[in-house]
Amino acid sequence: MADGSERTVTQATDGKPAQEVEPGTRSYDVDYPAKLREFMRTGWSDRPFDVGARSEAPNHAKRRDQLSAAFPGETLVIPTGREKVRANDTLYHFRPGSDFTWLTGEHDPDAVLIMRPNGGGHDATLYVRPRSPRDTDEFFRNAVYGELWIGRRHTLAEKKAELAIETEALPNLEDALARCAPGRTRVLRGYDAVVDAAVRPYDADMPGTRDGELASRLSELRLVKDEWEVAQLQDAVDATVRGFEDAARVLPADRPVRERLLDGIFGLRARHDGNGVGYSSIVGAGEHATILHWISNTGATAPGQLLLMDMGVENRNLYTADVTRTLPVGGRFSPAQRAVYDIVHRSQQAGIDALHPGVTYADVAAACNRVLAEGLHDLGLLPCSVDEALDKESMVYRRWTLHGFGHMLGLDVHDCAHARKEFYRDGTLNEGYVITVEPGLYFQADDDLVPTELRGIGVRIEDDVLVTATGSVNLSAGLPRTADDVETWLAAHLDAGPRLPG
Repeated sequence: MADGSERTVTQATDGKPAQEVEPGTRSYDVDYPAKLREFMRTGWSDRPFDVGARSEAPNHAKRRDQLSAAFPGETLVIPTGREKVRANDTLYHFRPGSDFTWLTGEHDPDAVLIMRPNGGGHDATLYVRPRSPRDTDEFFRNAVYGELWIGRRHTLAEKKAELAIETEALPNLEDALARCAPGRTRVLRGYDAVVDAAVRPYDADMPGTRDGELASRLSELRLVKDEWEVAQLQDAVDATVRGFEDAARVLPADRPVRERLLDGIFGLRARHDGNGVGYSSIVGAGEHATILHWISNTGATAPGQLLLMDMGVENRNLYTADVTRTLPVGGRFSPAQRAVYDIVHRSQQAGIDALHPGVTYADVAAACNRVLAEGLHDLGLLPCSVDEALDKESMVYRRWTLHGFGHMLGLDVHDCAHARKEFYRDGTLNEGYVITVEPGLYFQADDDLVPTELRGIGVRIEDDVLVTATGSVNLSAGLPRTADDVETWLAAHLDAGPRLPG
């Protein structure tokens, strides 16, 4: 890494965003004498980007219209967020705010969308950091924003042409926020401390209510995916299928491999075919498969054990897949492993079969959970009848399945999380929803209430499913689900041998 090439910031300790460090203030900064500075300012040609409106720009405009209709006469402020300090003066790779991206398509940090009422709707303005000017030293001295350090940004005109939205330079944001009357402004809070401080909350009753309503409404508008969004999710799922295939090709039946090798191989596919992984990959071998969010991935596979992999590629437009498969490391399920796997598969199939417009979230959960409870009863594990175990005052079957049957999927792996309960867990599913169906059974190694042959077995099967007008479509059907098909698929990919993306 070039000295100073990491985008340089001071670490925030007071809740305020990290601030840029002036060039030359760090012990490893090079000097820029006057003659060098003068020389650097000369001899540069202007090379404009060849940009045109993105094909999805009208989709973003329609979404802004939907949000406008929900809050007539009010100013709306939606920031994307700022880069986060990883350690000292290095930063995490920036990931834009999902609501902001859904409304604009913009991916750069620090940007802010302001929608001002105009009498019949809203005028939308995107405040972005424009290209580094050549009449200052920023373009070659500033390790945070200079284009010789991080690459060329768009000019305001280029950004406007690409996203089909009015643009303003980010330095003008302070004045724009100062003109936002708190009583007539709602802010999507928690993304940008500068924005949060510039427009104070205004609530007649409970603090946070008005801004919270903005966050909730955004989540609720995002529940239904348009055709372009469904295509993005399919793209992410298809890349995820390839990533699972890559992992399967380096999973020998006769010797261990590290969980982190499988994690890394999938991560390579995610970075090559998309933006990266949509969330920290869960790669759990043996007993680790029973830990719901095992992301340390410090173990190793062993012949005869199961391997649970919960992974998803985030595509270049930031939509993520979320898929889980449980594989027999030795190539074949043992009788005990197959018994558990088949219960989970029947449960998942019941959930998928239940999906259609108008079905309640609770009914899909009930379909999955009944099959799980019946399977646990057949294994002799329930201390009561199936109906008693399913009773809301009991739910003892959940000892072996702590999580819900699924969740919404989109720009976030747990999408639309701020939607009100009546539109989500207590609501109905509608055409255009994309939801995971992911039942599981987990028998801990130290669970004395299960027989020895079941201890340490964890099984989850997860697919990404689109609710359609007539039922549903499994977007991740490219991966096998039945035990027989998993064994056949695994053998075929092992025979094919390792591959690199490309």
